[in-house]
Amino acid sequence: MIAIALAAAAATATPLRLPAEPPVLMDYLAADGARVWIPAGNTGKVFLLTGGQFRAVGGFATKKGSGDRLVGPSAVTIGEGAVYVGNRGDSRIWAIDPRSMEKKGSAEMPSTPDGVFYVATTKEVWVTTPRQRSIQILDVKDPLAPKLVGTIATAGQPEGYAVDIGKGTVYTNLEDTDRTLAIDATSRKVVSTWDSGCGKDGPRGMALDASRGVLFIACFTAGVMAVDAKTGARKGRLEAGDGVDNIDYLPSKRFLYASAGRSEKVTVAYLQDDGSVKPLVTAQVGRGSRVIVATEDGTAYAADSGGGELWVLKPVE
Repeated sequence: MIAIALAAAAATATPLRLPAEPPVLMDYLAADGARVWIPAGNTGKVFLLTGGQFRAVGGFATKKGSGDRLVGPSAVTIGEGAVYVGNRGDSRIWAIDPRSMEKKGSAEMPSTPDGVFYVATTKEVWVTTPRQRSIQILDVKDPLAPKLVGTIATAGQPEGYAVDIGKGTVYTNLEDTDRTLAIDATSRKVVSTWDSGCGKDGPRGMALDASRGVLFIACFTAGVMAVDAKTGARKGRLEAGDGVDNIDYLPSKRFLYASAGRSEKVTVAYLQDDGSVKPLVTAQVGRGSRVIVATEDGTAYAADSGGGELWVLKPVE
């Protein structure tokens, strides 16, 4: 593994308040060009940040979850002709018409959904269901009418995802066994697996540079690992702080984004030719800001559920 010990320059992130009273429970955000989709679980809404303004899609079911928290929509993914929302309030995946901002069809999951992601190779939406140790497969050939068509059993609790569209490979982690899986999207078979190297706190979110064959694996307490997407061999590691969950990556800029909720900081790093990662800037964010997404211009948005806001870091020059 190539050690990175360079100091990143300090930058400033600014908080952007959501149109709801805190706390606002947020997990898997999604970027669609310059727009950001924000599942706001306990509000029963999904917010869309576009042109500096918020719009909302409401009417999602909520229910009491663990710790007596009110849970609802928790994950968003962008498909072709639809936006898909995983809702823990009713264990359903909902299709939203992005033009009318209306809820359309839905499919019920056999267990509480976690990660929801579009697999363009097969025109499907995959859903991690960690309590059942499985991944659910939805047919979305009719974009606004998702249908449950299959299940992949996993030898652990799936957490995080990345998709190589060209190779037709889906990656996920097993949080409870510290493993990473590569799955063939067409056959739905596991084709490779290796130790994630995250330790007892396990791996979390993922990101991918498909053209360079580098897979990024977020470790909750050990930063972000950069590994060979085919073999799992270590290439580099980003010391991002404690409490990293969902990460993001912009292949066009070779920028990796990680937000460490316990360390209250966000880091932007650059993927070098040898597969190592060079930290560029860091900024302070709210405590608990463990998930992040970046728009196509490089602007980063870290979700602070406790404060009910997004911490916005402008593009790195």
